[in-house]
Amino acid sequence: MKKLTLVASAMMGLLSTTAAMAQSIVTLYGIADGGINYVTGLKNGSSTAIASGIMDGSRWGLRGVEDLGGGYKAIFTLENRFELDTGAMSNTPASGMQLPDRMSSAAGLGLTGLAAVVAPSVIPGVNSVIASNLGVNVGASGNRLFDRQSYAGLITSFGALTLGRQYTPGFTVGASFDALQTQSSLAVGQVASFPPAFDIRLSNTLQYGIKAGGITATLMYGAGEVAGNNSAGRFWGGMVIYKGDRFSVGFGRNQRKNELGQDSLEDNVLGASVEVGPGSLYGLYATVKDDHPTGLSSIGVLVGNNPALVTPFGAAGAATIGAAYQMAYNNAFKQDARLMHIGYRLSSGVHTVVVAFNRLDDQRASDADTDSYGLAYIYALSKRTNLNAVLTRFNNKGNGQAAPGGAAFLGGVTSSAGTDSTSLAFGIRHAF
Repeated sequence: MKKLTLVASAMMGLLSTTAAMAQSIVTLYGIADGGINYVTGLKNGSSTAIASGIMDGSRWGLRGVEDLGGGYKAIFTLENRFELDTGAMSNTPASGMQLPDRMSSAAGLGLTGLAAVVAPSVIPGVNSVIASNLGVNVGASGNRLFDRQSYAGLITSFGALTLGRQYTPGFTVGASFDALQTQSSLAVGQVASFPPAFDIRLSNTLQYGIKAGGITATLMYGAGEVAGNNSAGRFWGGMVIYKGDRFSVGFGRNQRKNELGQDSLEDNVLGASVEVGPGSLYGLYATVKDDHPTGLSSIGVLVGNNPALVTPFGAAGAATIGAAYQMAYNNAFKQDARLMHIGYRLSSGVHTVVVAFNRLDDQRASDADTDSYGLAYIYALSKRTNLNAVLTRFNNKGNGQAAPGGAAFLGGVTSSAGTDSTSLAFGIRHAF
């Protein structure tokens, strides 16, 4: 995740046409961010590790612009993530492939009868597939050279049009009104990382944006590109942000369909910030809804075709068990939550201090609530390099089981439902 000046301005900056440009410019840029991360409350106790992405995800990118004349500019961005500690393009949280208890046991899934009896031989295989597909054990896809961003576009006097892999409008609003600016384990998105409460980036998107005075607005369409089903995987989103002299306010909405064309993840994000005293106060409220989770439609077939079930129970019996698992996992991954954030950011000279409180209020019967609060400190060694320290506490209530991660990696889950976790990280960040 990016700092505000890099995340929100990814769209805002490209909308500006006032700066004088050379005929063609290609810029190499990036961030190298790493440190030591300590986390408690995991199944094996605590974890101390060298990690990439304490404050910002490590990345390198190419950004190009060509002045076409007449107020027109051609642009492109190609941005690759990498792990500073290993050089790889993906990572694994300290909890590995472990899923929350409510998704990894017969009782947690609400399975009964024969479906519960065969659970020990079925659930591990299903959870392994889910963990890989939905990313609980992988911080990024690991198979995209430019996973973070990959788009090209045209800037005109009446707006900008870009297409490719881009940040979604709802996430842009969330990043703009997070006091942490999506940095560190204290960022608001950390308490809602699994199942993911937001689509951060999407591929195959077309976005139109305008910037006039203090208003920035975008509309985005994402093509699902599923043969035979035009609505499958389709995405719509939009946002508007007004920035005044001493305050800002914004609203964003994301709406995506799953691989079957059913309404899936939906976000509505409202945020504001205002200068208070020597710093700025940030507030964010979001609704998260997903009645038809994406990426789970093959579970029934996966279980129903399991030879270990077909042999003793026959094809019909195995299919019945598979249908029970399909329903159970669909229910487990549904979302209905309220996400809240309040934080204060103060910068003075080389010092920046941020305090914040976040809450994921789960409205479902599972009641998997998580609160987080803490302190982040940044010391600027120069305009490009800083040292940082972050202390974050996760309080899990009911079936909540989230563990803190970092700006570029998932925290995974704690040892059991209701177990709390504390994260302490020290890092260095260099931008080039």
